[in-house]
Amino acid sequence: WRFSFLYQEYRDTSKQQEIEQRRQRDNLFPGVNAGTVVTDSGVMSPPVLQLQLRNSAQSLTLWQNLEAVQASGLLTQLPHKEIIMQEAMFELVTSEASYYKSLEILETHFLRNPVLVNTLSQSDMHFLFSNIEEVMKASERFLMDLEHRIEKSILISDVCDIVYYHAANHFNVFITYVINQAYQEKNYRQGNQQFRDTMAALENHPRVRGLSFTSFLILPFQRITRLKLLVQNILKKAEENSDREANAIKAHQELEKIVKECNEGVRKMGRTEELISIEKTLEFKSKSVPIISHSRWLLKKGELQLMGGPKSTRTMRSRKLYQPVYLFLFNNLLLVTKRSGDKFQVIDSCTRAMLRTEDLEDQGQQLANVFNLKLLENQDERQVNYMLKTSSMSDKLRWMCALTPNRRTRFMSTSTHQADSPQVQCIQSYTAQEPDELSTEMADILNLLERTDDGWMMGERLHDGERGWFPSRVAEEIQNKEVRAQNLREAFRIQQAYESGLHSGAKIGVRAGRHAPKGSIFSKS
Repeated sequence: WRFSFLYQEYRDTSKQQEIEQRRQRDNLFPGVNAGTVVTDSGVMSPPVLQLQLRNSAQSLTLWQNLEAVQASGLLTQLPHKEIIMQEAMFELVTSEASYYKSLEILETHFLRNPVLVNTLSQSDMHFLFSNIEEVMKASERFLMDLEHRIEKSILISDVCDIVYYHAANHFNVFITYVINQAYQEKNYRQGNQQFRDTMAALENHPRVRGLSFTSFLILPFQRITRLKLLVQNILKKAEENSDREANAIKAHQELEKIVKECNEGVRKMGRTEELISIEKTLEFKSKSVPIISHSRWLLKKGELQLMGGPKSTRTMRSRKLYQPVYLFLFNNLLLVTKRSGDKFQVIDSCTRAMLRTEDLEDQGQQLANVFNLKLLENQDERQVNYMLKTSSMSDKLRWMCALTPNRRTRFMSTSTHQADSPQVQCIQSYTAQEPDELSTEMADILNLLERTDDGWMMGERLHDGERGWFPSRVAEEIQNKEVRAQNLREAFRIQQAYESGLHSGAKIGVRAGRHAPKGSIFSKS
């Protein structure tokens, strides 16, 4: 079953098939319950659709297509649910083999290339490749154990016990690698001309199939996040209170810890640098506010128009009606400033908890995209009100959501346990450009919280509870109520599994890290 897919190709193919599977459930059979099985009338269940899609010409290897499986007679003896479980476990193994194949190319084609090595100093090589050799060793040991399990018996007993063991004992190397990616990106961009020429030649080699060097560099973080989702997929299919469920929960918790530490490490590295950079540009006229703190980070910044004067001045010419202000919004503080060249003069400040926003209905063109921002207690211990105008409807909503995160959104969050609310699935990847945006991957499912008429959505991802804004073009709405209900049931099942007392400690899963800010890694999977 070893095959020729590189991991980047494997991952994209797998995600595209997830999308197609949901489309089939959503559009072809709108009246069919999402959990149905094959009936005498020939209606196909989602698992059958999934297998049919994965069995197409561009497909990935299926467990049931292995010669040994077909010869064994297992396919006629096993319940349909068990075949689906075998496929889920087998996908974890085959995708790991594909990932390791891509890592080998990173090592042999790039890291060990004598021409490339000669273009960089030893320290630059270390910054660029970090501890990739340790990551490879950990991945090799993991893959060997998975392969031994399949060689032992074509009927796979479990894989999550192996995932748990390796995640708990060997996968800490991923954290070091991912945190160092900020240096990798910097070194890659600053490479000399000889380095760039050598890299261009290596990227053009047929062996890498048109894939970029950076697509190989980011593999470890993409893999650890994808592995978590593959374990989650097994957990959804596992029988309740079974050994498989218990192992899947333990494995998922360990992977969740690693992903969380990776994200936190990346964020911490960027946060302090950003705060120092911002503080250098600020000028305080009266009370100076200390900006740099380990518990502070930037959520949003940008220019808005402040309405000058009382309401009676609305009839004045528009150029006199507004004056520009620049807001810096941190997780626990708001600074209202005026730009003066490269500097920002702080004219007001307030803790974030003391902010309130009020949407103003459009009252003519001059007051389009306007909202009220109330500082219940500003730096002078007074209550003040700012009437602010944004450049667009989406910009207004994004500022209101960032300033007052607990305000009611148009649609309800999954945490309210609503029976039904809008959902979308991502049909292409998107990398966040602003701190209030969410990086999405193909096949992500999100609960829709807000939507604007000018092409933006705010969503909460079901598998990890992360929320943020993204362009509407990267997602499509899930129309079938049953499919939405099934997605919620699966998400809540994972949540409840942690609450069942199988493991003590902090809850993780669906609602973990809800308001955590996003770190910038090249892109996530």
